[in-house]
Amino acid sequence: MGIYLSTPKTEKFSEDGSNAKLAFGLSSMQGWRSTMEDAHAVVPDLDNCTSFFGVYDGHGGKVVAKFCAKYLHAQVLKYETYMGGDLAASVQKAFFRMDEMMRGQRGWRELAVLGDKINKFTGMIEGLIWSPKGSDSNGRSDDWAFEEGPHSDFSGPTSGCTACVAVIRNNQLIVANAGDSRCVISRKGQAYNLSRDHKPELDVEKERILKAGGFIHAGRVNGSLNLARAIGDMEFKQNKFLPAERQIVTCNPDINIVELCEDDDFLILACDGIWECMSSQQLVDFIHEHIKTESRLSAVCERVFDRCLAPSIANGEGCDNMTMILVQFKKPIKSSVAST
Repeated sequence: MGIYLSTPKTEKFSEDGSNAKLAFGLSSMQGWRSTMEDAHAVVPDLDNCTSFFGVYDGHGGKVVAKFCAKYLHAQVLKYETYMGGDLAASVQKAFFRMDEMMRGQRGWRELAVLGDKINKFTGMIEGLIWSPKGSDSNGRSDDWAFEEGPHSDFSGPTSGCTACVAVIRNNQLIVANAGDSRCVISRKGQAYNLSRDHKPELDVEKERILKAGGFIHAGRVNGSLNLARAIGDMEFKQNKFLPAERQIVTCNPDINIVELCEDDDFLILACDGIWECMSSQQLVDFIHEHIKTESRLSAVCERVFDRCLAPSIANGEGCDNMTMILVQFKKPIKSSVAST
């Protein structure tokens, strides 16, 4: 069956939670795919006024998605811009930091753990190749705190993941996206996309790809990757004369800043396993139809999966991994400018 199973795995892993300002439900399902490569992060209380939600859709392996789910939100907290109130800058830096962290020996060791297994003879795990040196020229062991330059022959993972995150502080919503996972808000029942799917054929993506020495064939970067932005995928980020944001594939996220208001119903973050089957408005309509009758928000996500799951692998749609986070705002939301 190649990358697909003979029968889908429909077991769903779900979670619900809340704080004073919002409630959330999430679920994930492997479906027809032979492995589960999605990951997610939900931190309703990143600090006393900030919540973090992220969906990471892996390709070529699960390790980069799991790495981001474990570390990206923690990195957001580490920048002076975060304490100064510039959440957008902190989130953008955290995206770039993921690639930096994975390049060193400590990053490789963490990826190996997240990948569950390693071939000690070839130095390979899912989408990773490494030739260890053990320490840098100063004789110190590699650590993320010391990574001013490369400490090993490991240039980073050849697998990667999309990243779509939403950070909510008071009434301010920051959405950062790299890839084709998507964030959508329902405002008075109308769906509004808060992120853009980064496909290679988009003019801005195509221009960067070609200028960096890449090409597009059959809708794929260098005939391989059907995304123009992603974390990981270091094989597309090897031009030493270009900054990270101008590589063939970049992890540089689009940032969208929105002020929440009383008209906002809920927020959706989901991987493309959902969006291949439903438009943004179709999903918003579906949620409105079921959210009043389900006792858990995660149960609404589960219903979405059942709606999207293909009866067979004949056409490909509805055959992917599925992950979705549903965030419902508690009323009333004051429509004043967010304070930081």
